Amino acid sequence: MKIMLKDGSCKEYDKAMSVFEIAKDISEGLARMATAGEIDGEVVDLRYVVDKDCELNILTFNDEAGKAAFRHTTSHVLAEAVKRLYPKAKLAIGPSIDTGFYYDFDCPSFDREALDKIEAEMKKIIKEGASIERFTLPRAEAIQFMKDREEPYKVELIEDLPEGEEISFYRQGEFVDLCAGPHLMSTKGIKAFKLISSSGAYWRGSEKNKMLTRVYGTAFTKKADLDEYLEHLEEIKKRDHNKLGREMELFTTVDVIGQGLPLLMPKGTKMIQTMQRWIEDEEERRGYVRTKTPLMAKSDLYKISGHWDHYKDGMFVLGDEENDKEVFALRPMTCPFQYYVYKATQHSYRDLPLRYGETSTLFRNEDSGEMHGLTRVRQFTISEGHLIMRPDQVNDEFKGCVELARYCLQTLGLEEDVTYRLSKWDPNNKEKYIGDAKYWETTQGKMRELLTELNLPFVEAEGEAAFYGPKLDIQAKNVYGKEDTMITIQLDFALAEQFDMYYIDENGDKKRPFIIHRTSMGCYERTLAWLIEKYAGKFPTWLCPEQVRVLPISEKYADYAHKIEAELKVNDILCTVDNRSEKIGYKIREARLAKVPYMLVVGQKEEEEGLVSVRSRFAGDEGQKTLDEFINAICKEIRTKEIRKIEVEENK
Repeated sequence: MKIMLKDGSCKEYDKAMSVFEIAKDISEGLARMATAGEIDGEVVDLRYVVDKDCELNILTFNDEAGKAAFRHTTSHVLAEAVKRLYPKAKLAIGPSIDTGFYYDFDCPSFDREALDKIEAEMKKIIKEGASIERFTLPRAEAIQFMKDREEPYKVELIEDLPEGEEISFYRQGEFVDLCAGPHLMSTKGIKAFKLISSSGAYWRGSEKNKMLTRVYGTAFTKKADLDEYLEHLEEIKKRDHNKLGREMELFTTVDVIGQGLPLLMPKGTKMIQTMQRWIEDEEERRGYVRTKTPLMAKSDLYKISGHWDHYKDGMFVLGDEENDKEVFALRPMTCPFQYYVYKATQHSYRDLPLRYGETSTLFRNEDSGEMHGLTRVRQFTISEGHLIMRPDQVNDEFKGCVELARYCLQTLGLEEDVTYRLSKWDPNNKEKYIGDAKYWETTQGKMRELLTELNLPFVEAEGEAAFYGPKLDIQAKNVYGKEDTMITIQLDFALAEQFDMYYIDENGDKKRPFIIHRTSMGCYERTLAWLIEKYAGKFPTWLCPEQVRVLPISEKYADYAHKIEAELKVNDILCTVDNRSEKIGYKIREARLAKVPYMLVVGQKEEEEGLVSVRSRFAGDEGQKTLDEFINAICKEIRTKEIRKIEVEENK
């Protein structure tokens, strides 16, 4: 058989050989580094036997799939250590993830002391260097095998596998786990690892199931790489919006108010107000008209839109259909409300497109395990809009929505941090959607065509569409690597029919319009979380809730400081005066900790000459300037929404 290697060379063998044996034949060093194989584009275990011509790539930790195999093996070592130390613990799942791996156990939670104890046991297992063996069992034997080992979660997983599916296990020493692989050849290849944290996680992600204990960890081939990653973790903890946003007094949460219902404090409210005014003004410049619609509606509305059948579990329902004359629900979206604004007036083809915009407060009944800070909440506000148009206007209007979204990202300094995803329906779960296969293929094809014309690099994801149409999701990751949707643009060729929406064409006939659902910047709360983490709280000046702090050297110059404050406020600059009886060095340090962009230090010379001594977090000591000179500069920075680069270390 002929084996084509990644470098273009060819190896010939007269008998079947495993991937590992081929790697060893190529180089002993390569075999030591090998973590998995890739045959004709498919990732396989090192034990996989090659018996025909193929293209083979030997994967190492430097390859994403190879890294995943390495870390997945480490998750098995974790599971073995837990079973040794806590024999009554039941095994659930333990996959590799982008940042390392995790394993879920049915057992009491682990504190840091327990994690350290588990780590020590893992080191013993790795030192033992047990070979890892793969074997398969028929379905009935596999189920009985896990029943005998008292692993109910594994039994459930096997029972859910399709008939005829190969059921494989991996054994290392006394430990055996149900697993598809791939894995290393032995445990001794794991050189550097760390258990990061422990938290709760529902079995199979559903709050209807039992809460399990999840242990997160990471692993590398070199200790230096692990140390670098752990330092990175410490840095991102400082950027975590859930921690930093509270420290900066941007938001808080209260148990008696409820999970997923954050309170925006004055500074956070000011930031969202600034963004909201900017977005509303920008949309108006682009031809949007604004609506204001109710926060709730009767169930009748949601039955017309399809939300009652397809999204009811995600809604807050007020009342009971069996016992109440009228049942209401808090709105999870604004589209059907704006449709009735459209329907209130008859429209001709000349009136279109109509672009409705609304700053919409929405409510979604998120699972308690999913909620986090400002990124996943039960009440939130979005820059929502619905564009109603003729078929011949779809291309330009969709491109206009993408251009607006990209403008918003550029202005916020976030465009380089996003990826684009075409979210499609799942043809294997047709009951989740309205419309037939032809409708979905046509609509998805249209969106694919438009994204290609825009030269946007995008991926496609099945099963992520809204129930009424495909969408472009603009995705971003938080500091921990979790991905969320920030902005969405959806094509909808179906709901106009549901709501009997029409326009009069040039021949006097009624025609159905097409609809685009979109956000320009997305959810304000989630965007604020994103900004906190992106800038570590050091926001662009135009977004800051406090843009200038005036620092009198002593109480003698308080009047001058307040005179400066008044002049700044006349120019719509957000400022405060630090009147405390503290040394100026202390006041400067406090302003730095508060991440204020500009400090104006004033004393005798400044008062006598009508000057201010400017210090910024961008350039440090910027010297003395006239107040007019400073005001002109900062007003331009705010007006243009400039994102100044930091030129010096803060302590200089």
